[in-house]
Amino acid sequence: MKKLTMAAIASLALVAGAWTWWRSHRVSASTPSAGTTLKQVAAFDLPGPPGKRFDYLTIDYDDGYLLAHLGPGLLYVIDLKNNKVLATVTDVPGVEGVEYVPELKKVYTSDWHEKKIGVIDLRQNKVVAKIPALQKPDGSAYAAPFHKLYVSDERAEAEIVIDVQSDKIVKTLNFKSETGMPQYDPVAKLIYINLQQLGVMTVIDPATDEVVTPVYMVAPCKGNHGMALDPEHHRAFLACEDNNRMAVLDLEKHRIITTLPVAPDPDVIKYDPGLKRIYVACYSGAISVFQEDDPDHFRKLEDFPVQHKVHSLAVDERTHRVYVPEEEENGKPVARMIVYEPVERH
Repeated sequence: MKKLTMAAIASLALVAGAWTWWRSHRVSASTPSAGTTLKQVAAFDLPGPPGKRFDYLTIDYDDGYLLAHLGPGLLYVIDLKNNKVLATVTDVPGVEGVEYVPELKKVYTSDWHEKKIGVIDLRQNKVVAKIPALQKPDGSAYAAPFHKLYVSDERAEAEIVIDVQSDKIVKTLNFKSETGMPQYDPVAKLIYINLQQLGVMTVIDPATDEVVTPVYMVAPCKGNHGMALDPEHHRAFLACEDNNRMAVLDLEKHRIITTLPVAPDPDVIKYDPGLKRIYVACYSGAISVFQEDDPDHFRKLEDFPVQHKVHSLAVDERTHRVYVPEEEENGKPVARMIVYEPVERH
């Protein structure tokens, strides 16, 4: 037998370490996963081709539907009571952002493959109108009292404002940065938008559609794309893509309270106000989970292991269930929704 060199031994150690990490983090469909914060309670396949990218999800609380979509241009209407797909809406090519307008029973989709915003009537489950965008419509937010939808046209460095009663564009605001995920604050009655290339968060007053000054500086958060809000306590949670952090921003004092590490490649971030938990979906194969002990104190609970390429999720604020779409399982293409329930912590 040949004697191993130190370099060969080191290489074997690296391989063994990577294998150990992969085994500890992989998720099997036949073995529901459980961690210290979440446990898998259901999984179901979705129509359409497997292995395609998911993006934003939203929940229609009126009917108990989950509205999810897939890269090839499909929007699913899923009954959350029994996890059944009730309808699959087509003609939404390259759909990314999705927003529900309850009083009109309409869904607006950001269809970047055709540079348009789709309007879907949920009573008919079909596209009834298309609104022109600029380059890449992405995340969106609805300011209900003003009947306005705000769509981030990411690559055009713009925010498109749509009157949902007429389905007409009423204004386009231009910025010198890619526009990240917008959020509507129902307490302050303001729209917040991440300008990730500038490292700031800007604010729009929906009453006038004018930018409110001053902007929020978000350093040391870098690449602030994803955002969630705790309106009651005037907090914003930012997913920092470029330095793998979750930042907590005090919206009243215009300052970062803290940043905490997340798993690599964070994207969509959601807040559960009932449990006071923050979930960050990370493309590397984890959901980073944080606890809000009070508005000034936050702690990380765990990096809950999920499949690679999971970067989006939805939280049902009534049941506290977390819905996570998968596009692959251990490298095999799938189109699947995983349902988790929170694990109580004592």
